[in-house]
Amino acid sequence: MLLEVRHVTQYHYAEPVRESVMEVWMQPQKTPRQRLVSFDLDIDPAAQLFSYADPFGNAVYHFDVPQPHERLRIVANAAVETQAPPTPPDSLDHGEWDRLRSDFVRGENFDFLTLGGFAAETDALRNYVAEHRLDDLRRRDPLNAVRALSEAIYTSFDYEPGVTHADSPIDLALGAGRGVCQDFAHIMIAICRSWGVPARYVSGYLFTDRQAGDRSDPDATHAWVEVFLPSLRWVGFDPTNNVMAGERHIAAAVGRDYNDVPPSRGVYKGDAESQLAVGVSVRRARVAPTEPEFIRMAQPSFARGGRRRPAGVPAYDQQQQQQQQQQQ
Repeated sequence: MLLEVRHVTQYHYAEPVRESVMEVWMQPQKTPRQRLVSFDLDIDPAAQLFSYADPFGNAVYHFDVPQPHERLRIVANAAVETQAPPTPPDSLDHGEWDRLRSDFVRGENFDFLTLGGFAAETDALRNYVAEHRLDDLRRRDPLNAVRALSEAIYTSFDYEPGVTHADSPIDLALGAGRGVCQDFAHIMIAICRSWGVPARYVSGYLFTDRQAGDRSDPDATHAWVEVFLPSLRWVGFDPTNNVMAGERHIAAAVGRDYNDVPPSRGVYKGDAESQLAVGVSVRRARVAPTEPEFIRMAQPSFARGGRRRPAGVPAYDQQQQQQQQQQQ
């Protein structure tokens, strides 16, 4: 499947800021089932781009806008050819649990077995697991246990943007029974790791298919989970839509949790309030792409008399965009 992705991020400031320094994780990965045809970043105000590979092998771009500006616009365009992953077997033998406990598997996947950060084992998570008897799933082989876990998260949570935010712990979604893909991925990762199954966070995009039952927002980024099974290697599960990751999923970056791979992150100098607007489109590639008219961008508004950031502090965190939620 040949797909085009356009990801627009705009930071607006109530007053000119003196400098912005940013990093972005927006370039789709190059993998055996995902061929990156093209990728470009357009920055306004113009800035020189630099890149590096982070510890997980993701392509990271960073830049500095040193002059005063009231707006920062980042536009990422990509064309990607995806292939469906091999069809997994109906089941694995129960010896897979023993293979997961091997020193080699645990050593090679240490980062993806450690609970913490957004994928923490909290009291709320333990209560959720006990209430839904999720540990009983471990009587099955690891592949079917994870399949059933993904379905359980899908059925026990409503998809609702705005309930959680980019920095929300999983307890917020667990308490509300609602959230977005970022929350569902973190909950699934934490449970898998508590079972001894290595699990990692995948940030990217989804070519949404409502007829297939997708409930995620087609105008936002997406997130899902990959688990490591020794007999199959990394296998992707999308608990937001109750499907396995396939040719409609475009992976941009992998990490331990969202904090490793936010679509954009940075700081700016100044005491002005900031507003973030995000628009994403994923569509089948056209022979002659044109400027898409279907990206919905939230318009920023600054409240009169609103709280200003304290003066005298040289830099502040840029607002981060939550996976699968537009900032309104």
